Amino acid sequence: MEASGAGEVRHWNADVNGISLHVAEQGPAAGPAVLLLHGFPELWLSWRHQMAALAARGFRAIAPDLRGYGDSSVPADLAAYSIFHIVGDIVALLDHLRLPKVFVVGHDWGALVTWHLCLFRPDRLRAVVTLGVPFFPRAPVSTTEAFAARGDGFYITQFQEPGRAEKAFARHDVATVLKKFYSIQFDDPTAPPGVEFIDFLEAPSSPLPWMTEEELGQYAEKFQKSGFTGPLNYYRMMDMNWRLMAPWNGAKITVPAKLIAGDKNIGVQSFGIEHYIKSGAFKSNVPDLEVSIIDGHHFIQQEQPDKVNHEILSYLHKFTSEEASA
Repeated sequence: MEASGAGEVRHWNADVNGISLHVAEQGPAAGPAVLLLHGFPELWLSWRHQMAALAARGFRAIAPDLRGYGDSSVPADLAAYSIFHIVGDIVALLDHLRLPKVFVVGHDWGALVTWHLCLFRPDRLRAVVTLGVPFFPRAPVSTTEAFAARGDGFYITQFQEPGRAEKAFARHDVATVLKKFYSIQFDDPTAPPGVEFIDFLEAPSSPLPWMTEEELGQYAEKFQKSGFTGPLNYYRMMDMNWRLMAPWNGAKITVPAKLIAGDKNIGVQSFGIEHYIKSGAFKSNVPDLEVSIIDGHHFIQQEQPDKVNHEILSYLHKFTSEEASA
């Protein structure tokens, strides 16, 4: 496709699946649609570099705030954060936009949502790209059981109890909480005994090299308004999701997929991700797979935007050029 001006980011809200989703969009409305799904603790803004790059190449970049985040609805009920609700929002958004099939790019929790979208509705997907999180088949035990040996300091364990993490977060201003997460550069996300995970994390005094203070302020303003309970509820539903996913036990991903991961991404060693990828187990669960490991940490699309943009665009171009020549 010919390169063109990226244009302005357009913002709108859609009433879908019983909630309101805030959506940011950039690029031509008639271009091939690329849905961008953010992770924790992020917003549509985490895709600012990718949206501009995609739009400049003629794609229609669509980045919602997921439920519980930013300017989207924040349901009070914990049960409203199951993987079925979240994927349901995405399918309803595609229906709202009258898009039969799209490309999807997901990071962190957005990657998990993308993999489940592949399992539930492969008919709506042309291909997917996930950042940092490979597809894992359903485990033989629940999430909290699987991580029990890591002790109470493990971040997912601390996030389970309603109100606990919120109370710990409240000891810091919102921008500091976010900066602590964005600055993670170690592999094992476990605090020492008796220490809250947020207190264990450090916030550097200097600005992040890949985020301006103004951008951090934009994130902080939205999290100040919407709070952290919605995002934390994604973690609190992990055991319920494990139970709900029983019908997909042993299912493989049939959608063409690419994983982009930072070589210093959190959990690569401690979660066994590197071995899972290199052993061929990942490929056996996702047969039509490409993997690119690049220099970087967890928030890779913001930290290394040019490299990530190149990886995404080169992958999507294979599908758009095939269709153009067909």
